[in-house]
Amino acid sequence: MLLARSPLRISLGGGGTDLPSYYRKHGGFLIAAAINKYVYIALQRTYVPELIIRYSKYENVAHAGEVQHPIIREALTMLGHDGRFLEITSMADIASGTGLGSSGSFGTALLKALHAWKHHLTPAEQIAAQACEIEIERLKEPVGKQDQYISALGGITCFEFLPDDTVKAWPLDISQDTREELEDNLMLFFTGYSRSASVILKEQDQKSKEGDADMFQNLHFIKELGLRSKKALETGAVEEFGRIMNEHWQWKRKRSAGMSNAVIDELYDIALSSGAVGGKLIGAGGGGFLLFYASDKPKLLRAMRAKGLSEVRFRFDSHGASIVFRD
Repeated sequence: MLLARSPLRISLGGGGTDLPSYYRKHGGFLIAAAINKYVYIALQRTYVPELIIRYSKYENVAHAGEVQHPIIREALTMLGHDGRFLEITSMADIASGTGLGSSGSFGTALLKALHAWKHHLTPAEQIAAQACEIEIERLKEPVGKQDQYISALGGITCFEFLPDDTVKAWPLDISQDTREELEDNLMLFFTGYSRSASVILKEQDQKSKEGDADMFQNLHFIKELGLRSKKALETGAVEEFGRIMNEHWQWKRKRSAGMSNAVIDELYDIALSSGAVGGKLIGAGGGGFLLFYASDKPKLLRAMRAKGLSEVRFRFDSHGASIVFRD
């Protein structure tokens, strides 16, 4: 038996500029942080010549080509594994559709596990690139590359996405004090809404492919905010980073009518008047988690609890996709 895990993530600036429809024309930049909430993939050898898969559904098929789960099917095909005599089980600390990059984490955890099963020593960057190929090229999902890369690499990481599809990654240059301030003062609350990221991102992707001037202007500014976030964090100006988060959210809301709703807008306004410096919805939008930088944590926590929201506490993950058990 083998158990792999990949971290979920939060975006700290520049999110949305990692879609090929944007960066292939203008280049993208963002900062993402892996957190200690994970997607797990367990592989186990069986004694029957079939492939058993357990996730939110159950599959029992003769070979990999019959698998309904698209990422599992494509990962097995990519690595030349027919799936016979194998059981694959997935679990997660937080449900999918909540904006924390679960699809990218699932793909990287699965590939990490399958490579280890075949005794391949595979660099994290290669696993991330393969996970991107599965979702973007093979499955034609309108998603970006940050989820797969931050899940594979871990840490608080800067990413530059070049028009030739090259991805450059390096650790954000922050002090230990700033890292601890971020961990202490960033607060994550579930809105109660789940959604499919691809549905929300499809509009952005289509407009970018069509050369929509307003969409490009929006993403240009979001990329600039990502660079400003980098500067603020690297100089220890954490409250300035919180204010940039608020600016980011105001521009992010303009990208799609489905980005927010009346309930989320109300929660956000309450948070800003109750100890939050700034915040935003994590992920594509439309639901999931609200992330705030708080100047008064107890006040913000009371306000959100009064609206029925509970905090999900987290720390940063420094390891990325990894094998946590092997027998």
